[in-house]
Amino acid sequence: MDPLIYIDNHDQTNPYLNLALEEYAVRHLDVSRHAYLFLYVNDPCVVVGKHQNVLEEVNLKTAAQYHIPVIRRISGGGAVYHDQGNLNFSYITRHTLKDFNNYRKFLQPIIEVLESYGLHIDITERNNLHVDGNKVSGNAQFSSREHMLSHGTLLVDSDISSMQALLKTSLSQRFHSRSTKSISSTVTNLADHTALPFSIPGLKNDLIKVLCGSNPAYHTFSEPELQTIRSWAINRYQSWAWNYG
Repeated sequence: MDPLIYIDNHDQTNPYLNLALEEYAVRHLDVSRHAYLFLYVNDPCVVVGKHQNVLEEVNLKTAAQYHIPVIRRISGGGAVYHDQGNLNFSYITRHTLKDFNNYRKFLQPIIEVLESYGLHIDITERNNLHVDGNKVSGNAQFSSREHMLSHGTLLVDSDISSMQALLKTSLSQRFHSRSTKSISSTVTNLADHTALPFSIPGLKNDLIKVLCGSNPAYHTFSEPELQTIRSWAINRYQSWAWNYG
């Protein structure tokens, strides 16, 4: 894989802005000559797949009690919990038939970085990453005519108890729809499986070095582009119609 251009969000942790930035990048960046990497951390939120029924996936009472937003993403797959112990990665590339559903191409460099910490990583049939049989990463893809997004999560030191409380809902037994269902998995944090110093800033720097090179090129958005991203964050990602309707 050629060195990627890094999209720096300046450590922004607003999930609405980060998801809007990700969508803007996959719809508008020129991928004819370069591919891009976006790494980000979100404040606590639940992110559901494009084709999911929120009532079946999220404990909305608990989410409301703790002011945890529920946000829909543009890719498929299941519901995930984000917090500041979770590192999210996104590849924005040119859409090709050989790359779509080829998760290993995008996950292999990440696996190599994780294994440098003494972790043993497996890719499952569902394109998740596991450590000792426990899930540490879920992945999904989105494509348009020219662009492709392959993205996922890395549980570094996340609040597992909050995740379990938010992604468990009794309503799922009462609703029967054709929406995409999340597949329950036993999850764990990567930091619990290595004796080496392990943190999100360190992992982030290692991934940038491996995927973007020792002297990475950075992509910056213009002010008009940032205005569009902010508009999408408010009018799309904070809207009831997109997230629930």
